[in-house]
Amino acid sequence: MAATQRMAVGAVAAAACAASLAGCATGSNGTKEGTPAPRKGAPAPNSVLRLIGDGSTAYTGAQPHLPSPERLKPGQKPPQFVVFSWDGAGEDSQKLFSHFRKVSKENNATMTYFLSGVYLLPEEKRDLYRPPQHSPGSSDIGFNDEQGIADTLKQVRLAWLEGNEIGTHFNGHFCGPDGGVGEWSVKEWKSEIAQAKEFVKSWRTNAEMKKAAPLPFDYDKELIGARTPCLEGQKNFMKAARQLGFRYDSSGVNDQVWPKKKEGLWDVSMQLVPFPGHTYEQLTMDYNFMINQSGTQTQGDPDKFDYWGDQMRDGLLKGFYRAYDGNRAPLIIGNHFESWNGGTYMRAVDEVVKEVCNKSEVRCVSFHQLVDWLDAQDPQTLAKLRNLKVGEAPRQGWASFLSGRPAPAPKGVPGAPADKR
Repeated sequence: MAATQRMAVGAVAAAACAASLAGCATGSNGTKEGTPAPRKGAPAPNSVLRLIGDGSTAYTGAQPHLPSPERLKPGQKPPQFVVFSWDGAGEDSQKLFSHFRKVSKENNATMTYFLSGVYLLPEEKRDLYRPPQHSPGSSDIGFNDEQGIADTLKQVRLAWLEGNEIGTHFNGHFCGPDGGVGEWSVKEWKSEIAQAKEFVKSWRTNAEMKKAAPLPFDYDKELIGARTPCLEGQKNFMKAARQLGFRYDSSGVNDQVWPKKKEGLWDVSMQLVPFPGHTYEQLTMDYNFMINQSGTQTQGDPDKFDYWGDQMRDGLLKGFYRAYDGNRAPLIIGNHFESWNGGTYMRAVDEVVKEVCNKSEVRCVSFHQLVDWLDAQDPQTLAKLRNLKVGEAPRQGWASFLSGRPAPAPKGVPGAPADKR
């Protein structure tokens, strides 16, 4: 990853750095509707600093800007959740991590950043990574340098302090046959997960950045979900993840219906949405749009860049409005910090965020916030919501559908009130 800016703070200043970042986050405009205001007299967010391990991470108190979930009241229409998530999140010369942090704050959104552990491991220490079914030091996405590590750490710190979630995209991103993640056993997945955690928890030692400020969270507690590389290996990953205390997985392909639990985890996979100009539907991920537009060429015909970006934007928006005006199923979107086809997909995501995240009854949230909300609901309410098909709104309206009372009889049948018109 390319280097752009060096972070150099004294060891004594580490606590002050963390505190100052918290202050910046508190003053952001990213507070979502329904987020509880700080209690009067309560300590400022992240006023506590307790280093963990070698000081790469630290406990700093409850995460700022993480709203408490509320259970739907009888008859209450559910909000429209939208999750924007990023695979292999890291900051390089494109500065897309910092860009989408800014977009989030400007549009009342929080997001999920699936951090790749090897982005915090320097190239010269690559042999510390021992991937399943591959030789030590192997990685299909490479490793990093000190500058790239520093830049990524800065964005991860700020993202968390602004209420975003830090998940994992694991490490070496091995896909396909010959040792790809789809062939890994439960035991091998546990090894990969443990190493992804360890690289986040020990970057200060591995990169010899002893004076850098810690990440302001305990990653063992922060990490509750993931998406597997190339959406492969989900079955054994979920078994390993459940045993390790994860709460969700986003590695499959779903229709736009309400989530349910699978293997004890919330299945919040990406979804199929309309693909403008085609009769089939498309997965809500930039890579999949690209493959169906320019094939494996990441930079196809420049004359089509704008059209391809519009296609993705319009497909995501069609999926959004199908849910917003229909069953209100959460819309799950996945992307990469890439400049494929001239960056047209990043422009598409920008435009979707700006159109949907400021609408009434819409909450653009992280997976962490979504599963907190799901866990807070009455299971019978969620079961009713799951009965609604793609784009299907309740025939008798939301108040009747979720009231817990029988729906009123339609006019013109025995027992119905007389029409007084």
